[in-house]
Amino acid sequence: MKVKRYNLIPCLLLIYLCVMSYIGYPAYASGKFSAAYYFGTIALTLVILVLLRFFLKKKHDYRERRNADNQQKGSR
Repeated sequence: MKVKRYNLIPCLLLIYLCVMSYIGYPAYASGKFSAAYYFGTIALTLVILVLLRFFLKKKHDYRERRNADNQQKGSR
């Protein structure tokens, strides 16, 4: 089973976000960052990842449709 790029890239970035959140948690716990800053950054990044996934999926669907049209025109 092949993993689609529109799923792979956001998943890898989500793993990166989790690692960076884990690394940054001690700074948040010690009071260097406010809760709004720490969790706001995580929430904003999650929204961006969801939008990225939908954008990449739409781009993939458009490319598939264009390739199908080109193959159909070439077989005439």
